[in-house]
Amino acid sequence: MRVTAESKQYDYVIVGAGSAGSVIAHRLTEDPNVSVLLLEAGGEDNQFFYRMALGFHSWRYPDTSWSYETEPEPHLNDRRIPLPRGKVLGGSSTINAMLYSRGHPEDYNLWRQMGCSGWGFEDVLPYFKRSETNWRGEGTYHGGSGPLQVSRVQKERFLGEPVIEAARNAGYPITDDHHGSMPEGFGGGDVTVDSRGRRSSAARAYLHPIRNRPNLHIETKAYATRILMDGKKATGIVYQQNDEEKRALAGREVILAGGVYNSPQLLMLSGIGPAHHLKDMGIDPIVDLPGVGRNLSEHAGFWTEHAAREPVTLIKDLRADKVALSFAQWLLLGKGLMTTQCNSCHAEIKSRPELAHPDLQIYFNPIAADAKPWVPLISKKQQHRMTSVVCLLQPKSRGWMELRSADPADKPRITLNLMSDRSDVETLINSVEMVRELYKTEPLASIVAQENLPGADVQSRDEIEAWLRSVLITTHHSVGTCAMGIDEEAVVDPQLRVRGVENLRVCDASIMPTVPGGNTNAPSIMVGEKAADLIRGTSLAPAELPRQDTLAA
Repeated sequence: MRVTAESKQYDYVIVGAGSAGSVIAHRLTEDPNVSVLLLEAGGEDNQFFYRMALGFHSWRYPDTSWSYETEPEPHLNDRRIPLPRGKVLGGSSTINAMLYSRGHPEDYNLWRQMGCSGWGFEDVLPYFKRSETNWRGEGTYHGGSGPLQVSRVQKERFLGEPVIEAARNAGYPITDDHHGSMPEGFGGGDVTVDSRGRRSSAARAYLHPIRNRPNLHIETKAYATRILMDGKKATGIVYQQNDEEKRALAGREVILAGGVYNSPQLLMLSGIGPAHHLKDMGIDPIVDLPGVGRNLSEHAGFWTEHAAREPVTLIKDLRADKVALSFAQWLLLGKGLMTTQCNSCHAEIKSRPELAHPDLQIYFNPIAADAKPWVPLISKKQQHRMTSVVCLLQPKSRGWMELRSADPADKPRITLNLMSDRSDVETLINSVEMVRELYKTEPLASIVAQENLPGADVQSRDEIEAWLRSVLITTHHSVGTCAMGIDEEAVVDPQLRVRGVENLRVCDASIMPTVPGGNTNAPSIMVGEKAADLIRGTSLAPAELPRQDTLAA
């Protein structure tokens, strides 16, 4: 590999053009006197399927994802769990399922209680609002002029209505807005899709409109391998691009926004992390931070499947000629099946009534997980099937990640340790029973023909637990490996500065001390918005909310 001797200097060098890094680059370069280099290990986000809302299965492509997987999971029958993470401009926001969810207000109040001053719900709500243009318009809980486009799920006409009516009959609360004054309940969902059915990723929202700013320099296919250090001061980044090793100097700060696996990996490769582990890898420790790579938290998930008596699913729309027509509708008119992903509605509910706020999220999809386009008279007869994706919102289990070697090209060792905490196991078993009861409630009961998964042979709690250990996966919401806090295990302080290092911050999902009770793309974008203000030395005023709203269940 060639080494480029010349080092270019910028005010800020940002590693990672994902959900947070894209935001920070946008906000910092609003000042024309500030220069920013944004490094992205992946390529441009110009593939066709990145834009189409129903094309979110692009996460399966090896050029698009880091394609991580866990070590054999000790509590999941030693299975290795796939961990796709975005390796493209926009990061995981370019390949995710586009579900917009912030979590519960108490998730952020918990951060504040843990010592993260300035991160309570009233503190972060203004940054959620600044980031979005919500279909509801400007209001107490939503923004109306931000870069990120947030629209309503368009498929409530399929499975959504009978699910919500069954939930009402079963005694569950119904909500019009999971991000408003009543986060708990069943209702329609929000997605990061614009009015023409195109994905609104962090790159499309924050980077593409400003690509011509002369003070913003974006380098793709640029893989950061080491932080340049002068003693305990970060001075720049070493990165690989086109078989060359290059260096970029940061006059003010180096900002890591590589995500929950890449940011701690880069810290450890640079001598910042658990000293004993770094020595085992042959790396000289510069700063002993035992929390780097620890505290890994993830939403465990699984899905159930039911066959339907009535044509309430999308399988008829996957007939090959209809798929072609839908594609043309999307391309020419911004309408039709391709303009949104597959969810009909979702729920954020409690597994036990005494809980303070929801610990389960359920997405209802009018399609089977393995459904594909089909051709009449040629393809096997298609069954109407519907799935319910269940997500454990408040997991107690914690995992970890470590280096595999001192070679930056080696993927890290990741252990999620899902189902290691008994309370998680009991909640997951309860969730299976709750979903079953819902499908026995009218009008769903009249629609369902049979339960395919878990199936009739899985009935007792022991049988459900065994089934869960054989099928449980993640919902791709990993956080916590560079956790924010004030104790000795914290990696960054509430200003997101790496403890013991000058001019170095981590600003992505890895800093979240606990996982929010929802999908993590919107919280990661919020982190980017707030981080930009922390770096600039400014702050939005906390939101003024009635006390009952900040604590709403």
